[in-house]
Amino acid sequence: MTTASRKSGKFWDTIKTVVYAVLIALAIRTVAYEPFNIPSGSMKPTLLVGDYLFVSKYSYGYSRHSLPLSLPLIPGRILTSEPERGDIAVFKLPTDNKTDYIKRIVGLPGDRVQVRQGRLYLNGKQVVRRRVADFIEIDELGRLRRTAQFDETLPDGRSHRILEHTDRGQLDNTPVYVVPEGHYFAMGDNRDNSLDSRVLSGVGFVPAENLVGRAEILFFSIDGSASVWEFWRWPKTIRFKRFFDSVE
Repeated sequence: MTTASRKSGKFWDTIKTVVYAVLIALAIRTVAYEPFNIPSGSMKPTLLVGDYLFVSKYSYGYSRHSLPLSLPLIPGRILTSEPERGDIAVFKLPTDNKTDYIKRIVGLPGDRVQVRQGRLYLNGKQVVRRRVADFIEIDELGRLRRTAQFDETLPDGRSHRILEHTDRGQLDNTPVYVVPEGHYFAMGDNRDNSLDSRVLSGVGFVPAENLVGRAEILFFSIDGSASVWEFWRWPKTIRFKRFFDSVE
């Protein structure tokens, strides 16, 4: 074998290795876990801007939105498993079927959901919430900010933290929403700063087909206070305490 032939053989071996690696990564991303990052504060205090997490793709079964680019190769859902009330789910925004959203599932098919004076009601009963210590953060101007924080307990006993800036906000008094069959009602934990199912023209009810997966575990978190070029500040911006926290 000539030198040129050996070089050509090594080149094609490298190409095949890269192709196999890409295919394996796509397979894992499609059927097992996909990484997502949190770009907004709508899920504070549970999820923070700059959090990176793994979403399990198998939790609710598979639809076309499980595939790269939402390729229309899967009709409806297959291997379906129903979300539980309280799950934090990633889904495709129903109004465009493209944008990834992450919210908490609070309403299941057939549920009646309403917010009155900032309090969540499910099927006519007020969901229990208990005031806890304020959520404290430093805003983009370096100022200390406190927000009222509550433990909210859903009817099945699952609890999570929510933030309430006021009980008289734009979405703190709503009509009664009746969740259609095959759909879910999703809300952000940062109740006064979340575009969610309360806004029918913006998000509305989430079709089962649009579910991408369930948020499972945080694997990285950065607070974004350092610019890209300020590499010497990078270590201080990493939230090491959030690494490998489960998402609940």
